[in-house]
Amino acid sequence: MVEDISPAEFVRRRESDSRWQLLDVREPWEVETVSIAGSVFIPMAEVPARRAELDKHCPTAVLCHSGGRSRRVAEFLFAAGYTQVANIAGGVDAWAQDLDCTLPRY
Repeated sequence: MVEDISPAEFVRRRESDSRWQLLDVREPWEVETVSIAGSVFIPMAEVPARRAELDKHCPTAVLCHSGGRSRRVAEFLFAAGYTQVANIAGGVDAWAQDLDCTLPRY
């Protein structure tokens, strides 16, 4: 099952378990506008062909702008056998509001 977690919850989980991967599924222009350090960037449309770039045995959180695209990708990964998958609810927009107000919003 895919769970929704806040950006702050993701940071807490990554601090306690460094194996957490952050998959950013936004478009290139969005990542050029704002990105989260340490994330893996694979645009949503490319995830099926490039999912092998992710470690299937590590927990994975998926991020987009507001949480919709990332939710769909997280569900796809879970169906493909990734056992610990979370969706960052609110996406990078929530990250900018709740964790780092210096990040640009769009």
